Amino acid sequence: MTGFSAFLTEKEVEAMSKLDWFLQAYPSRAYRLHTTRTPTFLGLRRGKQGVWRSSNMGEGVIIGLLDSGITPGHPSFDDYGMPPPPAKWKGRCDLNASFCNNKLIGARSFVNYDGRKRRSNVTVVDADGHGTHTASTAAGAFVKRANIYGLARGLASGMAPRAHLAIYKVCLESCASDDILAGMDAAVGDGVDVLSISLGGDPVPFFVDAIALGGFNAISKGIFVSCSAGNSGPDHYTVSNDAPWLLTVGASTVDRSFRATVKLGDGQELDGESMYQPSNYKSKLLPLVYPGLITGNSDTALCMNGTLDSVDVRGKIVLCDRGTNMRVEKGQVVKKAGGAGMILVNDALNSYSTNADLHVLPASHLPYSDAAKIKVYINSTSAPTAAIIFKGTALRVPNSPALASFSSRGPSQITPGILKPDILGPGVNVLAAWNTQKFNMISGTSMSCPHLSGISALIKHAHPDWSPAAIKSAILTTARQKDNRQQPIVDEKHVPADLFAVGAGHVDPQRAIDPGLVYDLAPGDYIPYLCGLGIKDESVSAIVRKNVKCSSVKSITEGELNYPSITVTLPAIGSKWISYTRTVTNVGKPMTEYSAAVDVAKGVTARVRPAKLYFKEVNQKQSFTISFRRNGDGFGPAEGRLRWVSKEHVVRSPISIFME
Repeated sequence: MTGFSAFLTEKEVEAMSKLDWFLQAYPSRAYRLHTTRTPTFLGLRRGKQGVWRSSNMGEGVIIGLLDSGITPGHPSFDDYGMPPPPAKWKGRCDLNASFCNNKLIGARSFVNYDGRKRRSNVTVVDADGHGTHTASTAAGAFVKRANIYGLARGLASGMAPRAHLAIYKVCLESCASDDILAGMDAAVGDGVDVLSISLGGDPVPFFVDAIALGGFNAISKGIFVSCSAGNSGPDHYTVSNDAPWLLTVGASTVDRSFRATVKLGDGQELDGESMYQPSNYKSKLLPLVYPGLITGNSDTALCMNGTLDSVDVRGKIVLCDRGTNMRVEKGQVVKKAGGAGMILVNDALNSYSTNADLHVLPASHLPYSDAAKIKVYINSTSAPTAAIIFKGTALRVPNSPALASFSSRGPSQITPGILKPDILGPGVNVLAAWNTQKFNMISGTSMSCPHLSGISALIKHAHPDWSPAAIKSAILTTARQKDNRQQPIVDEKHVPADLFAVGAGHVDPQRAIDPGLVYDLAPGDYIPYLCGLGIKDESVSAIVRKNVKCSSVKSITEGELNYPSITVTLPAIGSKWISYTRTVTNVGKPMTEYSAAVDVAKGVTARVRPAKLYFKEVNQKQSFTISFRRNGDGFGPAEGRLRWVSKEHVVRSPISIFME
């Protein structure tokens, strides 16, 4: 036993702290949930060469999912053709026996308390929908004719449709850290291979972060841990779940849109999005009104509750600005006031990042660039009009993937010398199973996280002997940095997204399953790194669950950790070389040579020694040193990349540089 949770007073904690076994105590805190097309978009279905074929769709791998529970009996959790769970499985399923099967092999609730009141009736059944959605995204079975009100129709499945699912309910309205840690430890004991965690809190030190603590225990047992980065973008320094032993996943768009075109009275047509597209809706020009222009009040412009009472919007299409209240709530306010439709336009912060929401009336969500066009048109005529034209599902949308505006950004507040987030995955308008209806479409890094959880299960099946760090390295070093037009991945402003937004880039499962080289780490390798952060001995001991004295450990800086990305700070004065050593392991073919190619920003010089690595055998390790120094007067953040290139592989590491 390495810890427990209990209701204690401050005096009781003070008394307990004097006992010889005591390491640390910290208050439980609330974490929050980070709330069809994607298998094809990610290349999983690519015929004989597809990842599903080489990984047998994740068969035999167990994904443990911590969330709001599960909807038993949903077709996404049918076990047709599924083998029984592997013999190592030790968990249990606290559902009716008819709902537990070879797909849904485990289901337990850890939500025990509400304040000081014991909850004895909290079942693992999902009352929210979030857990059902993330579980089916990671490992849902094939479901034919999946759709949401006729949109996005097709064959739905998770990333690893033959993987097993074990559900650990840790959330109701919020998620208590002691419940999370209990659920994670139970999953480790039950024998899962992958942990998927689509929840998080504000950044805190690792030794009081339940997900960081439980995650270290998991990777120490060879279990891969995938976590959502958070939905606090586009501001920087907002990323959560940023411990280097966790995979931190940001959110991107896919190449699918649900078109709702706005046609203005002067003939302009502006493409937006909406999930609400009634089949019997007859599009026609209606009076167009912008309440914010009439009243001069910012709350009215935002269509806040009660603000349209003094504005005549009956039978009209209402223009609402994004911000403050929820997007769908704005439509509810418009409908209550008698409006016939809504045009929702982005603010400058969210710019081009739009969502297909299930509105309560005909609506279209347009980018910020179109807001000015509509407002100029309204001012140009005494009788402005508009129509909303529903065009259904559009595929192969250009400039996909793009970064979602809500996706949290680095640098990490806790460990800025480790580039976070690590990777992007699909997280916008994701169709998956739901609790109150068969399918629903929602957005968030909660949706991108289970995509990577399922993909890591595919890699785990193909390479069962790989460590969690090796799987992470394979995902990061094979990520792509360009969209479907071969242009750099852009952010919500349609400019190239920086490394603090995209990390290594967008996941590419086809390449990740065969990366060539990996940057590996054993659990003990993190101890010198933790000591290098200046954490107290008792806190390091709490993280790694064994006694550590940093005075007897040769500590390292963040940049010296054998991580697949590189972060370096160059001092303002002098041109001293700053060097880091990395070790790579050959997981490709024997008798292979790699050559180094390093590109860095102007004002920086970089070199790699040796410039070539030759591997005679599989699993052979080779080390190299990469060095940086200033050669000019530049300052602030800059970027670069290191590539190890062979005849068959390109192993890429992003380089984040800060010039003081």
